[in-house]
Amino acid sequence: MTRVLATAFVALNLFVGVAQASAPEKLSNPALEARAVALQKQLRCLVCQGESLDESNAPLAADLRVIIREHIAAGESDDAVKRYLVARYGDFILMNPPVERDTILLWFGPAGLILMGTAIAIYVTRRSRHRLMAEGAETLADEGPETGT
Repeated sequence: MTRVLATAFVALNLFVGVAQASAPEKLSNPALEARAVALQKQLRCLVCQGESLDESNAPLAADLRVIIREHIAAGESDDAVKRYLVARYGDFILMNPPVERDTILLWFGPAGLILMGTAIAIYVTRRSRHRLMAEGAETLADEGPETGT
């Protein structure tokens, strides 16, 4: 009986520990919590990349949310927290990174790929059209003029 109770106690503690670890820590001050949530929406999850820290369920995102709350609770401004995270993870952590020499590829890379793909498609289409027209002209030349009597 003692073993069953001990096993149940250990299992319950493990379950409660997992539940507490997955629950995000909230700041007691509603104004500070609102600042933290607003800041999390401006920062990208480095694991998911398409989601903000506020949306992501990745463990790294949870750790970064805790770091953000710690810095805000310590009295730092939103800009100071952003500067800290950018210094640690680079401009990619920002959902809207600044247009700089290092981030030009982030801003204009997708448009450049679309333009290159369009240019290649136009080139291939024109080339095949010219080849078909040349083959058609050769076929007509091979048949020769028809003589009618």
